[in-house]
Amino acid sequence: MTGVEEPSPPGLLLQVRDDALWLTMDRPETFNAMTGEMTLALTDAVRTAASRDDVRLVVLTGAGDAFSAGADISGEDAIERFDVRAMDAANALIRAVVDCPKPVLAAVNGMAAGVGCSLALASDIIVARDSASFLLAFARIGFMPDGGTSATVAAAIGRPRAMRMALLAEPLSATEAYDAGLITHLASTEEYDALVSTLARRLSSGAPLSQTATKRAINAATLTGDWGLEPALERERTGQTVLMRTADAAEGMRAFSERRKPAFRGE
Repeated sequence: MTGVEEPSPPGLLLQVRDDALWLTMDRPETFNAMTGEMTLALTDAVRTAASRDDVRLVVLTGAGDAFSAGADISGEDAIERFDVRAMDAANALIRAVVDCPKPVLAAVNGMAAGVGCSLALASDIIVARDSASFLLAFARIGFMPDGGTSATVAAAIGRPRAMRMALLAEPLSATEAYDAGLITHLASTEEYDALVSTLARRLSSGAPLSQTATKRAINAATLTGDWGLEPALERERTGQTVLMRTADAAEGMRAFSERRKPAFRGE
């Protein structure tokens, strides 16, 4: 399927295809790990889509073999670069996706980890290739889930499975995610592209006012109140800000960069 490419910031490809704005995270060499610049650009693109007459659907996907490995925490100074501003940028992106009056479809072509998983699960329709996986990897580096996943995951699959994903940082295969009710569609590698295209056409040709009202009603029923998305984002921001200052988080990031198991000491 061809489309019209638009000016794109580093690491992100923007293209309009058949009334859909495709936002492709384009750092395949890092499994589309998200830089601060990418996060801001994604947020701006999703927000802008809300008022574009030529866009009736937003599609989020990744280049290469991954959807997104999450925040880019590579390098020796990762703990210094990962501060509350990174949290605020990630939260702004999740809010933009949930608040967008137009449907947002996540086409999960491979691994979705960390904030990449958060982004996929904030979307309205989530299509995964059967080789994909979903991972809340935060515990592996001494952090807690963010991007609203303490609300979106629990709302979708319940407290026990959410605890398992978050505390044990165990990946869910796409099949397990579909069976658990975490995603809306599952496709084989051979059928994946066709299914994504079919769903994109259906959504982009749907009744816009009806779609907006439906999205708002379902989000209001599942992601509002004391334990909804907004309070979750604030709790995650507070908790993550504290964890950023711990020796365990610094050790977790060092261990990740050095490809070894971290030695956490509760400090």
